[in-house]
Amino acid sequence: MKIGVCLKQVPAKDAPLRINDAATWVREGDISYETCEPDNFALEAALQLAEKHGGEVVVISLGPERVRQVIKEGLAKGAARALHVQDDQFYALDPLQMAAALAGAMREEKFDLILTGLQSDDHGYGQTGVLVAELLGLPHATIIMEIQVADGRLKVKRELEAGWFQWIELPLPAVLAIQSGINKPRYASLKGIMAAKKKEIRAVSRADVLPADLAATQETKKIYVPQKTKKTEFLEGQPKEMAAKLLEKLRHEARIL
Repeated sequence: MKIGVCLKQVPAKDAPLRINDAATWVREGDISYETCEPDNFALEAALQLAEKHGGEVVVISLGPERVRQVIKEGLAKGAARALHVQDDQFYALDPLQMAAALAGAMREEKFDLILTGLQSDDHGYGQTGVLVAELLGLPHATIIMEIQVADGRLKVKRELEAGWFQWIELPLPAVLAIQSGINKPRYASLKGIMAAKKKEIRAVSRADVLPADLAATQETKKIYVPQKTKKTEFLEGQPKEMAAKLLEKLRHEARIL
């Protein structure tokens, strides 16, 4: 079984985020990075499937040169090789463009199974897996809690609301978005770290795999930090009048009703 796993590099959770002068993204030079937490669970699921059924795991990541950090971590944990879609301005892409770049890079690989985390820790769109599946013309399922493979088909357990679960079957190849917490991601061993230095990392330019006519469907106008303010306002008048004023403010100013 040939399994592709999408890994995204995101700002570390404890990194101090400062907005750049154009208010379009954070100052990347001021922060440290790590692998997106949900993607770690997808990688572990892929490694377990490969160990059980045989085959190889290939990690795929989109971004500038620094994303090789997460690529090498994936290789150290057990992935066989990697695919790096190079793009210094990847943060300006919308979800469709990101998915199209990844799908374009993966198309020649002919994966039996593609796994992604449910959503990223930075933007949190939760659309990558679904869009990749659509662009590649593959069946897909999301919020996956368990994966079973038999006779060229998948049987997967999906998490629904209110404590409910759903079992569905779908053919291979397919794309799955993995729910966080379904397994315990492994740490890279010293042997794995040393072995990763010899594993292949194939680099492709985003311009070579993204359709030239695919225009952005959304644009980031501004990133800002919400300003916290305190304001006390006294309502005066008869109780009925004050109640009406309070209701109006809760609806149109506080927007909690």
